[in-house]
Amino acid sequence: MFWKRKSKSVPPARNSFAIPQGQRVYAIGDIHGRDDLFAELLGLIRADNAARGPARVTLILLGDLVDRGPQSAEVVERAIRLRDEFEDLRLLVGNHEECFLAALTGDVRRLRYFMRIGGDATVGSYWKDDASLTAASFEEVAERLPAMVPAAHVDFLGQGEDIITIGDYVFVHAGIRPGVTLERQSLADLRWIREDFLQDGRDHGVMVVHGHTIREEVDECPNRIGIDTGAYQSGVLTAIVLEGTSRCYLNTDGGSATA
Repeated sequence: MFWKRKSKSVPPARNSFAIPQGQRVYAIGDIHGRDDLFAELLGLIRADNAARGPARVTLILLGDLVDRGPQSAEVVERAIRLRDEFEDLRLLVGNHEECFLAALTGDVRRLRYFMRIGGDATVGSYWKDDASLTAASFEEVAERLPAMVPAAHVDFLGQGEDIITIGDYVFVHAGIRPGVTLERQSLADLRWIREDFLQDGRDHGVMVVHGHTIREEVDECPNRIGIDTGAYQSGVLTAIVLEGTSRCYLNTDGGSATA
């Protein structure tokens, strides 16, 4: 688990970053198998959206829908259904989706790694039989699991994006490699980078919104905003709300704050 406190205070992010006029963006941090919190946060988003009035709404899922929490299959199913409600639904592929899809190839080595980083909870959510799963060997799980995961789930996760740019904001799962143009970012960095990105204070030319690294609260810096608040363990799932130059947050802890 990567649960870290801020090592030092940072100045508030400047408000010179904007979303195009007429557009409203909601981005949700790492859900990690907590379908209960996902449903609750969506309710808050719906209420917030209704209160704000008409706009072109984009809903972004920052990745890591699966693993660690007990309801990964339910989270993916709910995410798929959101396409009927949100015309512009966007999904970023997180490192846990990457490992999940790799585990579905039947490769035992990849399955072992996946289950070691929290994928055991995901496997259980699709297997639906704790006793037979406990008795199964890795080889048996690798062979049987692909048939248990609906093709629609595999397609949805596999068609996710790696980087999304809207106005002056860039959305990624983990972060970007500082000093490298957005067009030349590697998949490994977008899905896995940590300290080289988190500890770099340079101006990226955009505001980077990301998940991947857990903080106890929103991690807002002059050049990036981290919104992974450790939902699977803390019970706090967070969304950032962007419209024009305004920025605020919704979370399942019942609070919101405006920057």
